[in-house]
Amino acid sequence: MTANRTRSADETAILQVLKGVYDAWDAHDADAFVADYTEDACAILPGSYRPSREDVRRSMAAGFDGFLKGSTTDNKVLSIRFLDEDVALVVSESKVVFPGESEVPADRAAIATWVLTRRAGRWLLASYQNSPAVVTAS
Repeated sequence: MTANRTRSADETAILQVLKGVYDAWDAHDADAFVADYTEDACAILPGSYRPSREDVRRSMAAGFDGFLKGSTTDNKVLSIRFLDEDVALVVSESKVVFPGESEVPADRAAIATWVLTRRAGRWLLASYQNSPAVVTAS
């Protein structure tokens, strides 16, 4: 298999991992949300640090039962960069869509970084961080 074919297969697998996370959010399923996280994965969001997969799961379960109830996400992968054969950095733009919204205000957009690692042939999420996206003037 050529390097480009392998890279393409890796990108496809990584996009499937992210799709699984997005689909789990839309289904409000905290267990499925972290299914492709490493045990020691961490998540950093404005004002919070979740140092393990279980902490992320617990936080998402509480969110899905609370302030995120009925929400979905609108996501766009901006780039995938391989740091080595088994580590990839993904940059994405994400927006949380709350019930009744047809459009998300620009000031609620976030830019996220995802670090994925291949373990035993499977791509897993090792780290996630997001911050508010900068709204530029037209």
